[in-house]
Order: sequence, then structure tokens, then C-alpha cells
Amino acid sequence: MTAKRATNAREKANGKYESILRSAIKVFARNGFFNSKVADIAREAGVADGTVYLYFKNKDDILVSIFDHVTDEALARGRARLAAIDQPLEKLHRIVEGHLQLFAGDRDLAVVFQAELRSSTKFMEQFSATRVTQYLDLIRGVIEEGQKRGVFRGDLNSTLVAKLLFGQLDEMVTNWVLSKKRYNLVSMGDAVVDVFVNGIGKE
Repeated sequence: MTAKRATNAREKANGKYESILRSAIKVFARNGFFNSKVADIAREAGVADGTVYLYFKNKDDILVSIFDHVTDEALARGRARLAAIDQPLEKLHRIVEGHLQLFAGDRDLAVVFQAELRSSTKFMEQFSATRVTQYLDLIRGVIEEGQKRGVFRGDLNSTLVAKLLFGQLDEMVTNWVLSKKRYNLVSMGDAVVDVFVNGIGKE
């Protein structure tokens, strides 16, 4: 390992990398991705511009890194949470709850994920090859487990079902971000699962 890489690894471990990402989330949410500069992020993080470039190639790299870093942490927490649960339906509830909690607890992050990430052509080109696939696999695994145990319909394509749930959650967060009203996003989780599992048909 070179001296530069060793120093970079130590500083990343010391939290400077995350501090820059956290600052970038605030700057992007406040100013918009296109109107933000690396210098703005450095100023928010309290570091020199050059320090930012020790970790990131450019502003686009920072944006993609935000997505990767946050998603990796969310996946790790989600997998740990599901490992302690036996029932597929309860696992589905925890996935929905975790998704909504992630953004309800950090509006700046929600703005970046729901609006700013999608304004980057480079990010959207890479979108299908990112951690979204891993997230969909997590949902799909729960759906397939439920199908095997007779909890969910076995005639449905599990990949399609996973994408439908992800799309439903994604739209819920987008509406929450754009709404002028302030309401409890997480409290809507049970209703989301109820409609998703039971539908809207009357028996």
C-alpha cells in the first residue's frame, strides 16, 4: 500500500470521508446538485478543496458515493434486522418500516435521493448496475420465502413483486418530499403493506 493510500485509509476510518459525504448531502439538498460546487462542500465540511479530491474524482463521484454509502449501510442494517425475524409477513413490514424511517429521519437525504440523484445523467446510466439490484434481491428473497411457506401467492413473479413494492415505497417518499404538508411518513408503513398484500378488493 502506498503512503497516500495508507493516509487516505486512515482518514476515511477517522470519519473525514463520511463528514464530506454528510456535508455534500446538505449542500446538494440546499442548493441543488447542478448549482453546487466542490468548494461549497469543502466549506461545509470544514476542509480544504484539495482534501475532497483525496476521496472523490469530482462532484458526480460524490453524488454516486452518497448513494453507494447510504445504501450499503441500509442493506447491512436491513439484513441484520431480517435475520432475527422468522415470519415473511413480519419481514416485509420491517423492510417497509426501514425504508421509510431512513428518509423520514433525514429530509436532506430524502431530497438528494428522490430529486438530485435523478438529475445526474451519469448516475441514471449506472442506476441498474448499482446497489438497487441488491436491495431488490433482499425484497425478492422475502417474497420467495413467503411463497414457499404459503403466505404469499406462489403464481406471481417474485422479481416483479419486489419491483412493485420498491416502486410503491419510492413514490411514497417522493410525495413526502414534495408535499407542502408535514406528516408522519413512517406511520403509513402498515397501510402500505396491507394494500400491497391484501389489495383493495372487497371480499
